[in-house]
Amino acid sequence: MDFSNKNILVVGGSSGIGLALIKDLVEKGATVYNASRTSSEEWPAGIKHLNLDVLEKLDDLTTFLPTELHGLVYSVGSITLKPFGRVSEDDFINDYRLNVIGAAKVIQQALKNLKAAGASSIVLISSVAAQTGMGFHSSIAAAKAGVEGLTKSLAAEFSAIKVRVNAVAPSLTDTRLAASLLNSDDKKAASAKRHPLGKYGNPEDIAAAITFLLADESNWITGQIINIDGGMGSLRTNL
Repeated sequence: MDFSNKNILVVGGSSGIGLALIKDLVEKGATVYNASRTSSEEWPAGIKHLNLDVLEKLDDLTTFLPTELHGLVYSVGSITLKPFGRVSEDDFINDYRLNVIGAAKVIQQALKNLKAAGASSIVLISSVAAQTGMGFHSSIAAAKAGVEGLTKSLAAEFSAIKVRVNAVAPSLTDTRLAASLLNSDDKKAASAKRHPLGKYGNPEDIAAAITFLLADESNWITGQIINIDGGMGSLRTNL
């Protein structure tokens, strides 16, 4: 896959999946624009960075972006895991704002630039929990289901302007957000065992799928939710 002369915006690329994605895209020749609240010392040279909080005003994003934008990845999210009786109204609202409304606001700001590229790709990040019932996931599962609905609706609406929209749905991935779930050898072993392939994810696993969905090689794929989950969402191997 060759991203030479391609401009890609990553929102939330200072750590985790977003950081792994930026490294992959730069290696493949992309010009990468990152918008997030923090920067990263691990970025390759040449990353164009805008300090941005997706829940605040996004006016600066308009002037930050190049005229033609070939790809947009919204790699911002949350993990709220609580017994349902302890999930507050604010938990539901905050998860929805960050995962759905933040994505929608960024896409609205960038749509003109995406359209100007002639053919472009948006990738959002859902979760295996959106389609697979998991206890203690009510707030984040509801928000990620919203991400999937947004993905399909925008894919239909934007098909006429050659902007593809897809989402990836990871299972547990070794990122900063999931640190409390993988902070001991016992937890790591238990998490790996729950997945049919015998491992939990790493950021590079998810980044590789996103890179493909941004690339010309996926030019006939839109409106899809791609599970990158070690089989968690669809397989039962312990019967």
